[in-house]
Amino acid sequence: MITLTIGRPRLTAGLDEHERVDHDTHLRLHGALPGMTADDLLALAELGSLRGRGGAGFPFARKLRAVLRSARRRGVPARVVVNATEGEPGSAKDRMLLERLPHLVLDGAEMAARALGAPEVVVGIADRAEPGTDGDPVRESLRAAVAERRSSVGLRLVRMPHRFVSGQAGALVQGINGGPPIPPGRPRRASESGVAGLPTLLSNAETYAHAALLALGGAYQYASVGTADQPGTILLTVGGSVVVEAPAGTPLVQVLHMCDVSPGQAVLVGGYHGAWLSPEVVDRVRLSHTEVAEAGGTLGAGVVLPLPATTCPLGEVARVLRYLAGEAAGQCGPCLRGLPALAESFSALAAGAGGPEAVLGAAAVGEGRGACAHPDGSAVFARSALAVFGEDVSEHTRGSGCGRPVAGRLPLADGPTARRTRLSVDWSRCDGHGLCAELLPGLIRPDRDGYPEDQDVTVPDALVGDAELAVRMCPALALRLRPGT
Repeated sequence: MITLTIGRPRLTAGLDEHERVDHDTHLRLHGALPGMTADDLLALAELGSLRGRGGAGFPFARKLRAVLRSARRRGVPARVVVNATEGEPGSAKDRMLLERLPHLVLDGAEMAARALGAPEVVVGIADRAEPGTDGDPVRESLRAAVAERRSSVGLRLVRMPHRFVSGQAGALVQGINGGPPIPPGRPRRASESGVAGLPTLLSNAETYAHAALLALGGAYQYASVGTADQPGTILLTVGGSVVVEAPAGTPLVQVLHMCDVSPGQAVLVGGYHGAWLSPEVVDRVRLSHTEVAEAGGTLGAGVVLPLPATTCPLGEVARVLRYLAGEAAGQCGPCLRGLPALAESFSALAAGAGGPEAVLGAAAVGEGRGACAHPDGSAVFARSALAVFGEDVSEHTRGSGCGRPVAGRLPLADGPTARRTRLSVDWSRCDGHGLCAELLPGLIRPDRDGYPEDQDVTVPDALVGDAELAVRMCPALALRLRPGT
């Protein structure tokens, strides 16, 4: 993993000389954190205008205030969680921090834990180790950091499946609590009921690292770079593997130039729930939440993916939409039916067998009614592609296509997470009782005679238990479960 810096390094200080910054080196670079009460930390976060770096850019002070208010009202201790699951395939910044700069993240998290009276810091990480091995660099780095720090605050690691939706806050809380690591069907605020049902401060790894920098240097020094509404630096993952630290407000073209890449056909900013920016927009946009939003995009978790001119843009987008449909939690109609329909309509468009109207129609199904933001975020990604790649849309609609292959230049998650359970129907046995449709509504649709419309369907992780029940209860023994690919 390559790490670059524009301007004076802050988060990445020390990486020019060290592969990993150990605790002694960390203290020489940054010094020891000052003691801080909860009210002190709240005032500092407000003065520093610290915003979350996990996606939405939510003000850290507002989140902290909500946790404090809830904990004090209920008279219970709070909990502190670091979200480093990083389900977005194009992001590597949080993994880089924990592998190479763990003490900066742990400083911020332990500072919050002490201020809130939390007995431990819980760190959620993606399970990237190969089966049968213990070779996850993030885990190894954190274990070494615990030994180096000798802190009175406990550290607990929770491994989550390396999936797109596992990075969602509610999914992480459910996983920590022993439940399925998927977004809850009903949104719940972690500040009210998080880990063990207690008020929980949950932010991503980069946010806690910034909180530590803010405490170490003070609000004035922290705001000496960046923009008025977004002080400090940001971490960007360019092309899926290069992590760049840059002051907020840095021109996007400067970041691309440093990484020696061109905008190509367009640049995806914000990841697979983000938006495409045309080369003309890329030339003028600066990287802050406000300016990227004004350009029609979202900064999100700092994912920057240029698309080279050698690949078919519509084929690339269709490939990602199929991946997103497979990553769905499977708890609501927009995920179960809407996302596959969106992927299918875009695939048809790329193949010259469909049009943009079908894509827009599929993107609008269930808008705003999903159990989490996954359906809406995927729809934003698809609609943005239609707008930016308009010329390609016209060529593919006419059936001529763009003449370029799909080179697979947009990164997707690999490994065991790509496999899914499949439910198949043995037509020679099925009598059309309809029980399977009652047990798996939304997954199995009966035709007018009561028989399942589809012979083979993918079963989301959240519905595997229900699918197993349907197999056992099928009176004709017509259902089968098997591993998917």
